[in-house]
Amino acid sequence: MLTRDEVFALLQSVPDPEVPVVSVVELGVVRDVEITAERIVVTMTPTYSGCPAMREMEADVKATLLARGVPSVEVRTVLSPAWTTDWIGPEAREKLRRYGIAPPGKAESQGLVTLTRARAAVTCPFCGSNDTTLQSEFGSTACKAIHTCRSCGSPFDEFKAL
Repeated sequence: MLTRDEVFALLQSVPDPEVPVVSVVELGVVRDVEITAERIVVTMTPTYSGCPAMREMEADVKATLLARGVPSVEVRTVLSPAWTTDWIGPEAREKLRRYGIAPPGKAESQGLVTLTRARAAVTCPFCGSNDTTLQSEFGSTACKAIHTCRSCGSPFDEFKAL
C-alpha cells in the first residue's frame, strides 16, 4: 500500500480540468487522505458547491490511484469548511500568473466577492501593470472574472478571491 506522502505525490499529477496548469492538490481541493489495508479514502472540497468539474476531478483521482494498483478508492466530498482561494499555495499562484490568469488575492482581505465594478484593480499577469479594467465579473468559469490591461492591451482572466 502507498504512504500518505506517495498518494499526495500521485495526486499532484491530477490537473484541475478547468485550469490544467495546477493540480487538484495545488488548488487545495484535495483536503485529506486516509489509508487503510482495504482502501484509500480521499477527502475533497469543491471550489463551490455546484462546481461542474467536481465529478471529473473525482474520477481522475480514482483513476490515478487505481492505475497505481490501489485495490479500492473512495472519494468523500465535504462542504465544510468551505473551500477558499487562500488554500492555493504560492507556487500554484505563480503558475496561474505564468498561464495568463491573475491569481486571487487573500480572501479575508477582500471580503466577499461583490457583483459591482467598484473594486481594486487587478495586476496584469502579462506585463505587471495595475492599469487594468474589469470587463465582466463572469468569466469562462464561475470562479473567474475577465479583465483588460490598458498598458499592454491584453485581455486576461482573474481567479476571484473567495
